[in-house]
Amino acid sequence: MEDWKNQLKNMVNTLDRLSEYVNVTPDEEEAIKTLNTTWGTTPHMASLMDRDDPQCPIRMQAVPSMKETRNKYGIDNYLVWKENRATEEVRPDCIARQYKDRVAFTVTDICANYCRHCFRKELVVSKDLELRFDLEEGLEWIADHPEVRDVLVTGGDPFLLSDSRIEYIVSKLREIDHLEMIRFGTRAPIALPQRVTPELVDILSGYHKIPIWLNTQCNHPKELTDRTGKAVYDLMSAGVNVGNQMVLLKGINDDVETFRELHQKLLRFRIRPYYVFYCEPAPGIDHFRTPIEKGAELIRDGIRGHTTGLAQPMYVCATNIGKIPLMPDYYLKDKNEKEYTFRNHRGEETTLPTITE
Repeated sequence: MEDWKNQLKNMVNTLDRLSEYVNVTPDEEEAIKTLNTTWGTTPHMASLMDRDDPQCPIRMQAVPSMKETRNKYGIDNYLVWKENRATEEVRPDCIARQYKDRVAFTVTDICANYCRHCFRKELVVSKDLELRFDLEEGLEWIADHPEVRDVLVTGGDPFLLSDSRIEYIVSKLREIDHLEMIRFGTRAPIALPQRVTPELVDILSGYHKIPIWLNTQCNHPKELTDRTGKAVYDLMSAGVNVGNQMVLLKGINDDVETFRELHQKLLRFRIRPYYVFYCEPAPGIDHFRTPIEKGAELIRDGIRGHTTGLAQPMYVCATNIGKIPLMPDYYLKDKNEKEYTFRNHRGEETTLPTITE
């Protein structure tokens, strides 16, 4: 199973295959049999599941649940709203835009792990939204928009494309003079670390004026395996920086101990914590959402002052007008004409003078 194509060929996406790894609950069986949904994960991820615990954090992210039929807060046509697909600007289906200088270039709707909390659920899981993944249209549009300096190659999971396809995308983007960086959004280092082959590393490696950055998604320390560690090391050795974008998920990573362990372990695996995303209001994922304040509280109680600042991500909510930071200023306790008063995680206070303009 070390060959990534064999991992995909043997995807755990049927009741029989899932039963090889876990004791399937009645809820899981009903959801698999009745929900019109794409689901599945790699043997690598399935091997990390707890056989007897349906609350296993790996299992909850990968196996359908009847809770997905409840939709009190989810926004219909969420992806059209979130990615500004109904605006007057004419763009190919594969280009999503929220900022003037950067775009998301969607190149596939296939994943190695079909996350039950996916904000692109309508595109990737339920298939309610169909997009044309025309690479040439996308590349031409990017080339025609000199204000775009940063392209995020996303999906689905772009690392599930063939080596030749990835090489083509990278080489064509690097031919566009006004680009300054290429980013990949992929769960492959976590869900399919076997995909980081010497051949792929060679495609991504090398000194270049348009560097490649990679952000993965790891939501629980159990997902970080030795195989992932090797994949990340190989990517970094090739000059590809690796960051993490955690999604705050109820019952999976919304307690202080798990949150702190995850971010400390990410650093041990050479992955820089980048974002914690509030679970977006996509339809059918209400059961994963916490109160909005929870993420900032976890950073305050689990990270800030309790471990190195390198472990502290930025907590944000992704919206149709961009990412909104959700970090209350817990540490500034008072301000007057004379001084500011600060309080640290131990309750100790200190002051600094107030500086006027």
